[in-house]
Amino acid sequence: MDNMLVEWATKIAAAELSSPLPRRWTHAQEVAERAIEVRSVLGEDADLVLASAALHDVGYAPRLAVTGFHPLDGARFLRDEHGADERLVRLVANHSFALLEAEERGLREELATEFPLLEEPLLVDALVYCDMTTTPDGDRTTAQDRVSEIRSRYGDDSVVGRFIRRAAPEIFASVERVEAALAAQPR
Repeated sequence: MDNMLVEWATKIAAAELSSPLPRRWTHAQEVAERAIEVRSVLGEDADLVLASAALHDVGYAPRLAVTGFHPLDGARFLRDEHGADERLVRLVANHSFALLEAEERGLREELATEFPLLEEPLLVDALVYCDMTTTPDGDRTTAQDRVSEIRSRYGDDSVVGRFIRRAAPEIFASVERVEAALAAQPR
C-alpha cells in the first residue's frame, strides 16, 4: 500500500461525513490518528489500516444508509462505487466485531457471505484498537470506558446494547493484544 491510498480514503471519508455528520467525521479522523500511532507494529500494511480507520464509519453517511447497518452500507459503497481494495472493504465491513451486531440485526449471513472476515488478526485487532480507544468526540479513552459509553448511549436492551455486551470481551482482548505488541517494540 502507499500514501495515495490514505489520501484517497481521507478524501472519501471527508466528502461523505464532514458536512452531514461532523461529529462522526471528527471521530473518524481521530481513529485514523490512532492508526498512525500503531504503524510500527503493522509493517507494510500500516497504510491499509490507516485508510480503513478513516473510512470505518463512512456507512453512517445519510446517502449511504441503505440497510441502516453502517459496516455493511459502508463496505458496499466502497466496493460498488469505488472498486476499493478488497482487504480494505473487508476491514470496514467487519470493524469492531460487526459480525456480532449483524447477527442482532438479522444480517449475519449477508455480511459474512459478501464480506468474509479478513484472516489477518493483527490488522483486525489494530482497527478495533483504534476505534475502541477513541470517543465519539475524538478523544482518547480506554476500551472499557468506550464500551460503557456505548452501552449508556444506546441502552442495554437495544440492538447496539446487546451487541456491545457480547462483543466487549473480544474488544478488550483485541486492545490488549495491540497494546502488548506496541509495548514489545524497541524504543
